Amino acid sequence: MGDSLLLSAEEIREMGRAAVDWIAEYCASLGERAVVRPTTSARLRERLNETLPEFGSDFPSLLDRFGEQISEYSRHNGHPRFFGYVSSPGTPLTAIGSMLAAALNVNVTCWRSAPAATELEHVTVNWLKEMLGYPAEAGGLLVSGGSMANFAAMAAARSAKSPVNVVREGVAAAGGPLCGYVSTEGHFSISKAAGMLGLGERYVRQVRTNARLEIDMSDLERLVREDRAAGHLPFFVAGNAGTTATGAFDPIGELADFARANDLWFHVDAAYGGFAALAPSRRRLFERIGEADSVALDPHKWLYLSMGCGCVLYKDPAAAYAAFSHDAEYTRTIGLERDEAFAFWNYGPELSRPFRALDLWLLLKHVGSRRLGEAIEENIGCAEYLQELVAASDDFEMLAPVGLSVFCFRHRPRGYSGDLDVWNERVLTELQRRGSSYLSNARVDGKFALRGCVLNYRTTRRDMEVLLDDVRRAGEGW
Repeated sequence: MGDSLLLSAEEIREMGRAAVDWIAEYCASLGERAVVRPTTSARLRERLNETLPEFGSDFPSLLDRFGEQISEYSRHNGHPRFFGYVSSPGTPLTAIGSMLAAALNVNVTCWRSAPAATELEHVTVNWLKEMLGYPAEAGGLLVSGGSMANFAAMAAARSAKSPVNVVREGVAAAGGPLCGYVSTEGHFSISKAAGMLGLGERYVRQVRTNARLEIDMSDLERLVREDRAAGHLPFFVAGNAGTTATGAFDPIGELADFARANDLWFHVDAAYGGFAALAPSRRRLFERIGEADSVALDPHKWLYLSMGCGCVLYKDPAAAYAAFSHDAEYTRTIGLERDEAFAFWNYGPELSRPFRALDLWLLLKHVGSRRLGEAIEENIGCAEYLQELVAASDDFEMLAPVGLSVFCFRHRPRGYSGDLDVWNERVLTELQRRGSSYLSNARVDGKFALRGCVLNYRTTRRDMEVLLDDVRRAGEGW
């Protein structure tokens, strides 16, 4: 039975071999699986629900149950035709890396708690800065994802731009509402961060976009001017380096100039699109990224890492320190100075932190940035190829231009005169149910869009052809 916490070396080897064999078989067969198997919450609950186990089970039976019930009824983000949302396929290497990190089980709070892990995080964050062309003297740390990176950046901005010490006195002491600005294409986590920081979601102004779905600079200027006239305190503007819905990319240079002229903290949400900087065809978009006060990144998106690895970069680490530093007797470093006294909790919201850097370090050391850039370029090429297929068809139309690897289109069947929004919602539901390909949805210029994002090194141009055939089949019979 498996109810002992202490295992022999041989028992660990047997369990490890069985788990790695399962991973190898799973990765080899991903393309042959359905992306998702239809089920309901009630059916899953019936399979999985049980009373608290008093005694343990042997590992082989648990692994069998994992494969038959948990894996079988998961959505397989690593499938080459999973195009939903912005989800990484992960890699076998980082799955093994996660196993190694879990075995060490270090708490990466500070250098004292995890010397090697802390240094490795500094190294990998420096590599991320180098990928973007962000200043070498900038700081940063790994977080759980883009939402937390946006939160940390806004917290630093709030402290840096407020006329009072809002950490100590509270935002009410600022003398008026602090206002932030992001385009209507921006991620909802920007507004959510404002709510959590006590600024109020209503004071994150939604800026109109132009025909390319980029932030409208004239509308941004108008909103800032009106807020100042009303006695409000503009403090923060976010630019999008690849929006979730359409992949739109705001003009970083223009936003940097505007922020500097108006004394605003300039943040770039590059959670999805940031690593397009590794693709030669998109490098030009990042020419002035170094002028941003902060940047949000998600290695667990376009660097293909497993979930749980985001990053926030601060051009001036002192601004983050002012927002997050805190002392307590139980965290006081004794007998350590300079680099050895470093603590992550002084630069971000977390105290307990997992060893996120190991997967990132393993992947970059094993594959190298050049091959990652080639994979990203191939993903962009697949999205552009779908755009070409749609343009050459007589039953599809694009709803937004492909800028990175997001594509938004809709099915327009020949002879159909009904509501295309209703039609495409039905098509999407049927497509997801069938499981050969998987798309999500967006709304572009008021129109319901079939939305996909190519974020998988397994995806080929042939998969884009299959996708369109799957969409056509999903619409048959109505």
